[in-house]
Amino acid sequence: MKVQTANTGEEEAFMQMVLGQQRLLYGIAYSYLRSEADAFEVLQEATCRAWTKRRSLKDPARFTPWLIRIVINCCNDELKRRKRVLTVKPAETVSDMMEMKSDLRLDMEQALDGMKPKYRQVIVLKYYRDMTVTEIAEILDRPEGTIKTWLNKGLKHLRGKMKIKEGA
Repeated sequence: MKVQTANTGEEEAFMQMVLGQQRLLYGIAYSYLRSEADAFEVLQEATCRAWTKRRSLKDPARFTPWLIRIVINCCNDELKRRKRVLTVKPAETVSDMMEMKSDLRLDMEQALDGMKPKYRQVIVLKYYRDMTVTEIAEILDRPEGTIKTWLNKGLKHLRGKMKIKEGA
C-alpha cells in the first residue's frame, strides 16, 4: 500500500510541474500545428512521453527545457504524419477564421511551412514565444552560436519568400 502512495505522490508532483508550464507548452504546440485540437492532442502525447521517460531526466532543474523538447518532438512527429496522410478538402469549405486572417499572415505561415524544421523551430521559439537565444540553445541542446546561425538563415529564408510574394 505504501508503494502505491509513493507513486501517487510522484504522479501528482509530476502533473503539477506539467500544469505549471501548460500555457507555454500549448503556445508552442499551437504555433507549430495551428490547430487547437491538434495542440491539445500533442500536449497529451508529450505528457505521456514525459511521464514514461521521467527517469531519464538527470537534472530536475532542467525540467522545463526537457519538457519543451518533448513537445517539439511530438509536434514534429505530427507534422511528419500529416505529410504522409494526404487529405483532400473541398474548396468550398473555408472557415470564417481563415477568411479573417490577413494575406500577410497567411504568407508568413506558408513561408514558415516551407522552411527546414530546425530554422522553423528557432524562429517560432524566438519570435512567437519570446525566448532568448540562450533559452532556445538550452531547449534544443545546441550551442548558442548554432542557434544564432539557424536564426539568421531562417530569417534570410523568410525575407526571400516574402519578397517573392510581394513581387507576385
